[in-house]
Amino acid sequence: MEMFCYQCQEAAKGIGCEKVGVCGKNPEVAIMQDMLVFVAKGVSVYAQKLSALGTKSKEAEIFVWDALFTTITNANFDYEAIKTKVLKGLELRNHLHKKLKELGFDVSVIRQESATWFPVNEAEIDQKALTVGVMATKNEDVRSLRELVIYGLKGMAAYGMHALHLGYMDDDIINFTFKALVDVQDDSLFADELTKLVLETGSYGVKVMALLDKAHNETYGSPEITKVKLGVGNRPGILISGHDLKDLEQLLAQSKDSGIDIYTHSEMLPAHYYPKLKQFKHLYGNYGNAWWKQKEEFETFNGPILFTTNCIVPPRKSAAYADRVYTTGSSGFTGFPHIEADPETGKKDFMAIIEHAKKCKAPVAIEDGEIVGGFAHNQVIQLADKIIDAVKSGTIKKFFVMGGCDGRMISRNYYTEFAEALPKDTVILTAGCAKYRYNKLPLGDIGGIPRVLDAGQCNDSYSLAIIALKLKEIFKLDDINELPIAYNIAWYEQKAVIVLLALLSLGVKNIHLGPGLPAFFSPNVADVLVQNFGISPIDTVEKDLLYFMA
Repeated sequence: MEMFCYQCQEAAKGIGCEKVGVCGKNPEVAIMQDMLVFVAKGVSVYAQKLSALGTKSKEAEIFVWDALFTTITNANFDYEAIKTKVLKGLELRNHLHKKLKELGFDVSVIRQESATWFPVNEAEIDQKALTVGVMATKNEDVRSLRELVIYGLKGMAAYGMHALHLGYMDDDIINFTFKALVDVQDDSLFADELTKLVLETGSYGVKVMALLDKAHNETYGSPEITKVKLGVGNRPGILISGHDLKDLEQLLAQSKDSGIDIYTHSEMLPAHYYPKLKQFKHLYGNYGNAWWKQKEEFETFNGPILFTTNCIVPPRKSAAYADRVYTTGSSGFTGFPHIEADPETGKKDFMAIIEHAKKCKAPVAIEDGEIVGGFAHNQVIQLADKIIDAVKSGTIKKFFVMGGCDGRMISRNYYTEFAEALPKDTVILTAGCAKYRYNKLPLGDIGGIPRVLDAGQCNDSYSLAIIALKLKEIFKLDDINELPIAYNIAWYEQKAVIVLLALLSLGVKNIHLGPGLPAFFSPNVADVLVQNFGISPIDTVEKDLLYFMA
C-alpha cells in the first residue's frame, strides 16, 4: 500500500484509494498531505495550551486552517508547496514550544509520542509521513469517528479562511478547531466521546457558516434575485473558479479598465448575486458547469483560468489550456503559477493573469440564455408571505433540499432525473455545485416562485437552514422535522461533510445521502447514524419519490 485516502465520495471501489487518488493526486502528495494534517495536530496542542494561558497565536490560527484547507479534495496537488507548509509548521511548533516555556509552562507534560513529535530534518519528515495517515488508528470505529471529525474540520477551515480573508474571525471557532485536533489524538476517547465530538463539530459548522454569511453580506451586500448570462462577449476574458469572493473582488478591481471580461465558473456563479460585485460591469456572466467538466470547457474558454480554491482536475499533458491556469490561496498544482498574498496587507497582484488575458482570443460560447439565482435567506424571507400562502393553500406541497456537491460518476444522473420527476407542486432549495444537475432544466415556477431556489455556494447551505428554522417559527412547530421539507443531498468532499454535520446538530433527520454513503463510515458508525438520525443512501428515483411524498 503506497497511500490510503477515503475522504471523498470517489474513494476507489467504495473503500479507499491505495495506488493513486481517483482525484488525480499521486502517493507522494497524498502522504505529504497526511503529514501536513499531522503537523496541524501538533501545532494545535501548543496553541491550545497558549490559549488556556490567555495568549493567542495568530500564526497558529492561520497555519492550522490553511493546512486543513490545503488537504481538501482537489485543492492542492503541489508536493513541494505542501512540504514547504510542513516545514513552516515545524518552525511554528518550535516557536510555540519556546513561547510556552517563557510563560512558565512545564512543556515536559506534553506527550512527545503524539502529533507533537517533530522530525529535525527533511529525510525524517519523509520517513515520518509514511506512518501518520488514516490507517495509523487501528480500531475501525475509532478511526471512522476521528476521520469524520477531521473531515468536518477541513470543511470548517475552508469557510473560516474565506471569512478570515474578509477580516472576520471568531475565537471560539478556531479554539474549537485546536481542541478537536487535540482530542482526535487522545487514545482514552472511545466511541461515545468521539460521537459527541462529531456532533459538536457540526454545531461549530453552523457557527462558521453563520460567520461567513455575515462576512459576505456585510462586505458585498445581501444577495439579490439576479439573472445571470450564460453566453459570451467579444472581448478576451478570465475565468475564475473556486469559492473566494475576496479574490474575485480584487481581480475585478484590478482589471476594471483593461478591456477584458471576467466570467465565473462552477461555485463562483453566486458572485453575480451580490450588489457590490454586480457593480463591476465587466463581470460578464457564468461559463460552464460543475467542476468536473472543466477539461473540455477550459479548452473552449481560450483565456486564463484562476483557481481560488478547489476543485482542480489535473489536466491532460496535451491540454491546450494547461499553460494558462493560475492558482492562489490554499490551492496549487505543480507547474501552475501561484499568486501569493502580500504578507503585510493580504492584497494580491493579479496583473500577470490580466496581461495574459489580453493576449488571448475571446471565449467560444458553449451555451446561451440565462439562469436565475440569489435566493439566500434574506431574499427568501422577503417572499415569506407568498411562500406561506402557497403552502397553506396546497399550491406548494413540499420543499426538497438538494444542496451539496456534484461529481463525475454516472450514478449522479439520479439527481437530474429526480428533479425532473418531482411533482409540479414541489420546490427545490439548493446550494453548492450539485445545482448544476438541474438548475438549467425548464422546471417552471409556482405562482411566480421559481421551482429551483438557488441560495448560492456550498457554504450558503446555512441559508437553507435559516429558511427552515424561520418556517418552523412561522408555523409554530416544535420540531424542524415537522416541516414539509425533505432532504436529498449529494456529497463529494469535506465541505459537504461539515454541512451534513451541521444539519445533524440542528436536529434534522431522515436525510438521504448519495450517490452512496461515505467510505469512512464504518459499519457500526453507519448503524448509529441510521438509527439516531435516519440517514440513508439514495435508492431509485421511483422508490425515493414514494418515500418522500408519503
